[in-house]
This record gives sequence, C-alpha cells and structure tokens, in this order.
Amino acid sequence: MQANVGDQLVLRSDSVGKTDRTGEITEIRGPNGAPPYMVRFEDGHQSLIYPGPDCLIRPS
Repeated sequence: MQANVGDQLVLRSDSVGKTDRTGEITEIRGPNGAPPYMVRFEDGHQSLIYPGPDCLIRPS
C-alpha cells in the first residue's frame, strides 16, 4: 500500500449498521509512502494506522 500526505484513508465498517470512517493522511512514517500513517479523522481524532485489508486509499 502506498499513499501521499493529503490522501484519504477509508476504514471499512466490519458490522451492519456502522458507517465507514474516513480520515486524511497527515504524515507518512514508512519509507516511500508505505505505512504506518498518521491519520486525522472527521471528528478531529488522530491515530497512527497500520492499514489492514479493510482499508483503502483515495488519492487527493
């Protein structure tokens, strides 16, 4: 998985009735755009994310 600062990270919901979470990648800590990523979500929460198979990257 490769990303750039400003791309959107989408965490797919794993349960019926829950919505996907989307956040902006603010920092890339791996080499050459690789994870982990620092992500700021819509509610202002920031988290260091190691994306799994339930994540996708939307280019900015």
